Amino acid sequence: MDKAEFSEMGRKIGEVRAEVGKFIVGQEEAVDFILYAIIGGGHALLEGLPGLGKTMLVRTFSDVLDLGFSRIQFTPDLMPSDITGTNMIERTPDGGQRFVFKQGPIFSEMVLADEINRATPKTQSALLEAMGEKTVTVLGETRTMADPFFVLATQNPIELEGTYPLPEAQLDRFLCKILVPYPDVGELKEIMRRTTGAGSPELQKVIGPETVRRARELARAVILPEEMLDLAARIVVATRPGESGIEEIDRAVLIGSGPRGLQSLIALAKARALSEGRYHVSIADLKTAAAPALRHRLILNYEGEAAGTSPDDLIGRIVGDVLTGVNT
Repeated sequence: MDKAEFSEMGRKIGEVRAEVGKFIVGQEEAVDFILYAIIGGGHALLEGLPGLGKTMLVRTFSDVLDLGFSRIQFTPDLMPSDITGTNMIERTPDGGQRFVFKQGPIFSEMVLADEINRATPKTQSALLEAMGEKTVTVLGETRTMADPFFVLATQNPIELEGTYPLPEAQLDRFLCKILVPYPDVGELKEIMRRTTGAGSPELQKVIGPETVRRARELARAVILPEEMLDLAARIVVATRPGESGIEEIDRAVLIGSGPRGLQSLIALAKARALSEGRYHVSIADLKTAAAPALRHRLILNYEGEAAGTSPDDLIGRIVGDVLTGVNT
């Protein structure tokens, strides 16, 4: 293992973060975890109120990473074929006709699924195969997605009018769920300077698809000590009512996390380690990755929802309980 390559890749990832920061004000957690999701080879779900810059954040990443980009605006009348594509009749030079497959916007390296929860569940499910298997099947023919392939979806809080809850199976396909908060006073002022001033910063392409693929390979090679794997597994198991030994979990949670939750936690922790130029996972990596990896995998019961229980608070309690007495 070439330790210098891990350090060099960490430096390049830092350059990506810095370049994105030229255009995006604040949103450090969102920037970090979009990077971790890309490096980890997964997909990210961004949740926040309209107008907080979620779409611009995703578009900025596609520019800096020099990846092919497509945007799908989810609406109630969007059909699955609008995402995947369909066969169309085309005239041949000899006057005949033939069926030709016209690719949908899903066939791109970076796909922005904008306001994904404004489409019906049937349309949302059109993404399932692409996100999980990296393939799309249309009329019995299976087609492979680009490499790399990432879905970065945005959604508005489910309480807003005209939204549909994402099915649990689709939520589980996302490596992490990122919360996009309101900017504070200082960030608001800087946003105004950049967006209402005479000019705007010009983004540079820092790395390309080949470097992204190499970063994914290095992330998988990051060492996961047995004790770190044990802690991660205990955190995931503790999200399940009846197995956690934590009263708040038993009272408020209907369904906890499954194996994909552990996979996501480890992938994000490894990506974070690589981004810092390290070749081994630390406890800090697990603690940082726990909430984004698991918050969308905790399904609250009626009592938990009625009490306004926060999944992040529950995960914080779990992490604190599991890591009690562990040397951090």
